[in-house]
Amino acid sequence: MKTQPMAKKSGFTLLETVIAIGVLAVLLTGFMYVFGPAATGIRKAINVQEADRLASTLEREMTTVRDRESSKYDNGFEKGYDWIESSYKPGEAIFVYQYRGDPADQRPDGTLKAMAKAQGSPGKDYVVQPMARRLNDPLFAEDIKAIEGGLFMVKCLQLTYTGSRDELEAKASSKGRITSPDGSGGGSVDNYPDAVIAFAAEFYSMPAKSMDYLKSTPFSKIFESDSNPIFRRNLAVRR
Repeated sequence: MKTQPMAKKSGFTLLETVIAIGVLAVLLTGFMYVFGPAATGIRKAINVQEADRLASTLEREMTTVRDRESSKYDNGFEKGYDWIESSYKPGEAIFVYQYRGDPADQRPDGTLKAMAKAQGSPGKDYVVQPMARRLNDPLFAEDIKAIEGGLFMVKCLQLTYTGSRDELEAKASSKGRITSPDGSGGGSVDNYPDAVIAFAAEFYSMPAKSMDYLKSTPFSKIFESDSNPIFRRNLAVRR
């Protein structure tokens, strides 16, 4: 009786496997080299669009005196004046963002209580709310746990007239300081003679969304650098 020869097993040798992995690595490297900058550009464009949408939220909140602020500000103009001047103080840095709010639970300042975890359906069980707060606001520590989308720090530079009354320019000398358009007055909201403060809001995208990060050295370096805002919008506060 003849015995049947054993069938030869098919498969990849170790050398073939190593070659295949090497080719794959080269292809992935080339892919990242070609498409990596495009992905970065897309993320930046999305951040710019989001910051643009939040600019009106910043302008509105800067002149809205909430109940807990009534002992500090007599009106919205005073609040806006203070926010512009103090935006260059690390402990009072301004942030804009969207967060998940509980429509069934309103806080004393009129905003919705933050929902740290998304529960249920958006629009029904929770509402995504745009907001602007300062770093030293206790409610900001609650909101940051419920942020949807990006977190943006904002620095404000007063716009002053140069030459023609139709030309406005933000000067570095105005960091943390407000003066009247003709250079006189300033120093306090009572000494500011005009009814409008024009300012440039510079938006910086934060790489992390946590209080631990905002109290860390990397954030301090970003705050002090004043370089490369992702977006800039001219705004104003009015009496």
